[in-house]
Amino acid sequence: MHRYLLPFGLCILALNFTACGYQFRVQGAGPTVGGAPEASTKRPEAPRLAILPIANSTYEPNFEVKLTNYLRREFSAGGGAEIVGPSAGADLYMSGQIMQISLPTLSFDRTTTFESRVEMLVSVRIEDAKTKKPVWSQVSKGISEFFITQDLQFNQVLQNRAVEQAGRFIAEDLASRFLLFLDTGELDKALKRPVKTEAASPDNAQPAATR
Repeated sequence: MHRYLLPFGLCILALNFTACGYQFRVQGAGPTVGGAPEASTKRPEAPRLAILPIANSTYEPNFEVKLTNYLRREFSAGGGAEIVGPSAGADLYMSGQIMQISLPTLSFDRTTTFESRVEMLVSVRIEDAKTKKPVWSQVSKGISEFFITQDLQFNQVLQNRAVEQAGRFIAEDLASRFLLFLDTGELDKALKRPVKTEAASPDNAQPAATR
């Protein structure tokens, strides 16, 4: 009988505490995965970037159109830039060239090739729209592998997909590099812009210690 009285008494006691106004409250954002959230930092204003059609000096016909679209999409989504047309008052202009597309063999025997690779090399350059001064240039390499089958037509499809994937890799790589270029303030240095500083506002001020 005693073993049932103790849990019953604890339940009654907990109900009394609740009725008297005792409540358990958790304040704040609560625990977060990976530690406390990082302090927010103000990103620089996105420059207006016009990406001109990429030149193509390789055997792959019309791929420059696809690569230009890949670059515009990636720089708009993850490059920290606002993509505009060439006649829309751009701050920066990007030009580029597909320098090389090669197809080295990866695995083979005396009579058959089993696996191949697409290696693409692209160079880009960004210049100031007003002064035509180069402010950023990069060379990026994209690699994508594909298998070889007995169907020649299907092999061409696989090769085309590998070429497109290598181009997307290059666009992602260049957009990431340009984003880092912006975040570190290198664009302002290249354009010789003054560094912007902001006065502390009342909202950002730390409260004084009170006793």
